[in-house]
Amino acid sequence: MRRPRRWARHLLRSFRLRRVMCWVIHLYIRFVYRTNRWTVEGGDIPRRLRDEGGSFILAFWHGRLLMIPMAWQRLAPMNMLISGHRDGRIIADAVTYFGVHSIAGSTRRGGSTALRAMLKCLAAGECVGITPDGPRGPAMVASDGIVNLARLAGVPILPVAFATSRRRVLRSWDRFHLALPFGRGVFLWGEPIAVARDLDPAGFEQARLLVERRMNELASEADGRVNHASSLALRSTAAPTGPAGGYRP
Repeated sequence: MRRPRRWARHLLRSFRLRRVMCWVIHLYIRFVYRTNRWTVEGGDIPRRLRDEGGSFILAFWHGRLLMIPMAWQRLAPMNMLISGHRDGRIIADAVTYFGVHSIAGSTRRGGSTALRAMLKCLAAGECVGITPDGPRGPAMVASDGIVNLARLAGVPILPVAFATSRRRVLRSWDRFHLALPFGRGVFLWGEPIAVARDLDPAGFEQARLLVERRMNELASEADGRVNHASSLALRSTAAPTGPAGGYRP
């Protein structure tokens, strides 16, 4: 992996510059949201779960995290698992402008601490957001951490995806979807995925594959709604690993 340029390292280390960058990111997300014509499908699903008093795990791919705060719209207290690395902190600081709290950790750093924090949030009736393919990929391949969290917490996994007609798909490991203004956009919510508490290894893998398949189907359907090719074709060109920052249970 190429080493970051000196100015980029300085940006990540400077508290003031990082705060400015987070403010700009948050403004850009709001600008894109306001200048696109959005359609929301399945938005009644998270509202129904919340009306019933339930917590759940919000699942979305790392490459499609940009507009997720606008899909959420503060439906409930939300806590997002984010890497404790410096670039992960940029994401954490940016989402605070949308009322989203962060839990620092990943499978590589602070995993057990993050797991306990997420279980505590879910037990308190709050929700948790995870990108199950981050922070290092492979892109659009679910880790088993999200299944384990759902199993231990006894809460469902709720997939969500967005797509916009005007976008740039970056040549990053996750094929990041940079939404652009002045087009059409869609948010798609999937049905909740229940995970049994007493899974054997084979059942655990089946649950992981189910989460992965549902999320990929949702992403591809979102792309089709705005006249783009399936996102699965993009995945085949993505690099297998990514930067240290990101989300992963």
